[in-house]
Amino acid sequence: MFKALGNIFRVEELRKKIFITLALLIVYRIGCFIPTPGINTVALSRFFEEMAKTQGETILGIINLFTGGALKRLSIFALGIMPYISASIIMQLLTGVIPALENLAHEGKAGYEKINQYTRYLTLAICLVQGTMLALWLKQPQQIGNMELYLVPANAGMLFIIVTVLTLTCGTVFIMWLGEQIQERGIANGISLIITVSIISRLPNSLYQLWILYSPFDPAKRQLSTVTLISLLILGLFVILAVVLFTQAQRRIPVQYGKRIIGRKVYGGQSTYLPIRIDMSGVIAIIFAQAIILFPATLAQFLPKGDNPGLWQNILGGLQNILKSQGLGYNLFYVGLIFFFMYFHTAIVFNPVEISNNLKKYGGFIPGIRPGRQTTEYLDFVATRVVFVGALYISLIAILPNIIMQLFRIPSYAIASFFGGTTVLIMVGVILDMMRQIEGQLLIRHYEGFIKGKEMKGRR
Repeated sequence: MFKALGNIFRVEELRKKIFITLALLIVYRIGCFIPTPGINTVALSRFFEEMAKTQGETILGIINLFTGGALKRLSIFALGIMPYISASIIMQLLTGVIPALENLAHEGKAGYEKINQYTRYLTLAICLVQGTMLALWLKQPQQIGNMELYLVPANAGMLFIIVTVLTLTCGTVFIMWLGEQIQERGIANGISLIITVSIISRLPNSLYQLWILYSPFDPAKRQLSTVTLISLLILGLFVILAVVLFTQAQRRIPVQYGKRIIGRKVYGGQSTYLPIRIDMSGVIAIIFAQAIILFPATLAQFLPKGDNPGLWQNILGGLQNILKSQGLGYNLFYVGLIFFFMYFHTAIVFNPVEISNNLKKYGGFIPGIRPGRQTTEYLDFVATRVVFVGALYISLIAILPNIIMQLFRIPSYAIASFFGGTTVLIMVGVILDMMRQIEGQLLIRHYEGFIKGKEMKGRR
């Protein structure tokens, strides 16, 4: 492996791609610290800290993690790349529902570029809506205890809203452009790599908080014992190994192609397999489940507060208290949502009827299974059970931060999230893809890969 790392810088093209990728990522991180005009960043940071203490984890906290702290500072990249991710997911779901988009998806590169263009337009619309809502919310004084906190000047008017919306929208569009440049001129998927860098940028702060909890030089303030700290590190290593294993795990269905004799030549006759990944939806199921389960706490924060709360405030407040406890009911509801979105996403992206028809069209068949309806039923049977195993795995990874917080008495979700949840799934998956691309470049030039004698596999 170390020899392969050294070989990376011997290949001029690969070395150039890595330097371009690093340069673009540095530009992104610099932008995360440039504030939006007219924002009181000190008051905003204090507001987020108080909200985390009183409201628990909210959607804003998740977005702040994915933006590398840009939302907490309300920088020009405060919306991050999440609007583009949301637009991509929506377009992916609509492609399986709207026939016109489905036909575009089957047109190859031209259809892909057209769908990608629609995704950009949808991203722009989402940014305008989110930017407007965020600007209107910033104008309202926020209540912290018995004190009202002004995040922007009290006389901020329509000009502030316009400037804020344009700044945040242009910031997201610029991040989207950076991701595309990394994709074309650098290494790995640019959008995924930007999210990974944002998550990793929060790691030093989480390690510092863990160090404070351990307090090696002040035993009186120590909240974590040495045994607990070592157990956490071992658990983190085990979780990473498990995620690597399940990310690459797949159920291989053997496929045989019949021989065809055309003239004096024989075509076909080869054997291959149809891979069905255990983790077919990736982090999409967790993101959707988190969005739904954290929505009441976030919406309750935006609703006006008073001495006589209305019906909606009472309902949202009750849901917020139930979900904030993160007890058995919370985890069961969370797992149920993950199972639902796992099967829902699989039904959208995995079409047994289409796969069966394609196999039949090109003369392929599954040994022991008749082509046509029986092949469709068999593929649906296998996929349903494989997705069930994947949903169990995703659910365990998703609730692992909550278990760690309860078991090891860790007060911060930011610390526990690095031992499980969406962050680990994204980081491991993106790093695997990047290593696979680098290894492919090395093997083309007759260099050895990261694993001697074997070729590394990515998520796809």
